[in-house]
Amino acid sequence: MNASLDPDLLRTFVAFSDTGSFTRAARLVNRTQSAVSMQMRRLEDLIGRPLFQKDGRHVVLTDDGKALVNYGRRILRLHDEALARFSGPALTGSIRLGTPDDYATELLPLVLSRFAETYPDVHLEVRCDRTVVLRDLLDRGEIDLAILSQTDEAIGHDGIPMWREPAVWVTSDRHLAHERDPLPLALFLPPCAFRRSAIAALDSVGRAYRLAYSSHSAMGVLAAVRSGLAVSVIARGTLWPGMRELTPAEGFPPLPSVNVMLCRSNRAGNEAVSRLTDHILQGMQDQLAA
Repeated sequence: MNASLDPDLLRTFVAFSDTGSFTRAARLVNRTQSAVSMQMRRLEDLIGRPLFQKDGRHVVLTDDGKALVNYGRRILRLHDEALARFSGPALTGSIRLGTPDDYATELLPLVLSRFAETYPDVHLEVRCDRTVVLRDLLDRGEIDLAILSQTDEAIGHDGIPMWREPAVWVTSDRHLAHERDPLPLALFLPPCAFRRSAIAALDSVGRAYRLAYSSHSAMGVLAAVRSGLAVSVIARGTLWPGMRELTPAEGFPPLPSVNVMLCRSNRAGNEAVSRLTDHILQGMQDQLAA
């Protein structure tokens, strides 16, 4: 293939993958929708294979398109890092990132470490809290970016979907809290979608329960589960060592999935925020694919 991949084309292509829409992708890259369509036709010509296909009323990526997205993210990350290192003044600024504390300990450290190495003059402040609190801070412009875990009916931001995973029942792998009657629960303080889902699921099968532990902190809830104090409902990806998932065969009804979104405040406009957005999207994808 005697062709080169233009980073501008790849950036638009990745924007489509992140948003699932040519219209939203056009807003992300500051182009018209017609310009985005022309770019994508040019990219398909360069690759020599179809990258998009119709799925009902929607346009989705082909298998080759999905493969190219992964390459595109890596190329863009290295491209941007090289430009940041060798061209112009060092990137500066301040970013306020909000995240649930379970993601802060399990998924974000490597991503944020790489960002800090690439942009050492950017000041990064991380706030860990519940999704309901982070959503309010984002709306008020008190944080610039937020990772939000939301059920389908609770999505209220035009954010970028990062991944989707099921909510699951969990218990200690060394204790039998899940066999007690009434069932002891460790849940987040209201309002919380996981709390509502757990109670609704148990009510639907008529199982008795009691609230044994309540906290606004994921660390507190997970520690209560691992110590054998209670069972809980969490996103499957935040399962700690020393815990295991409970199944319908053990009497625990299915739960809805959650969407993990990266949302940006309308008031966040500096270049550093855009660079961190790219780092988080790529870094999370790399870790989840590993």
